[in-house]
Amino acid sequence: MILTLGTTRSKFGKWMDTQKDLDRFELEREANISSRTFLKLCRNPDYRTRCSTIVQINQGLKSLGKNVDIIDFLNYTILKITINV
Repeated sequence: MILTLGTTRSKFGKWMDTQKDLDRFELEREANISSRTFLKLCRNPDYRTRCSTIVQINQGLKSLGKNVDIIDFLNYTILKITINV
């Protein structure tokens, strides 16, 4: 659990704060991401990370026994394009 006084948190950051059995450093190591990227992801609700980072975090969460998809916590709008042929 991370003590956050006066800082904004993203949905993912709030979820990480509630996880008692999940350590930030373990997830950084398992996902092979830097602590700077991880902190941006937890603190900035508008941060848009690369798709490869999302895949790495999902694999790290899965290896730590969490059945969660990080895309649920991010503010991504998926555009559907229909092509009329």
